[in-house]
Amino acid sequence: MVQLSPAASREIERFQKTRSAAESVFRLAVQSGGCLGMIYSMRLDDSALPGDRIYESERVRVVVDAQSLPYLEGVVLDYSEDLMGGAFRFHNPRAIANCECGHSFTIAES
Repeated sequence: MVQLSPAASREIERFQKTRSAAESVFRLAVQSGGCLGMIYSMRLDDSALPGDRIYESERVRVVVDAQSLPYLEGVVLDYSEDLMGGAFRFHNPRAIANCECGHSFTIAES
C-alpha cells in the first residue's frame, strides 16, 4: 500500500488545480539512477494504464506501475516546508540507505 500524508495530499491537490488537471492521477514510480541506484519519480497523468495498481489516499488517486510496486510497497509520502522551501519526503520501510537529497535510495536484495 502507498499512503499520502494530509500535507502531501494538499500539495498534490494544489498542483492539480494550478495545472487544471483536477481529474488527473498522481503517478509514483522508481527508476534506475541517483547516487544509490534508484530514484523516485512523480508526475500527474491523465489516467491509469493496464497493469497499474491504484490507491486512494487522502482524496488523491495514486497510481503505481507493476515494475515499481515492489520498491514502493509501504511508502508514505509526506510534504513539508522549511526555510529553503517545500519538498516531498519519502518514508520507505524497504530502503536500507537514503541519499541526503531524499530522492535516491537502495533496498536489500531479496
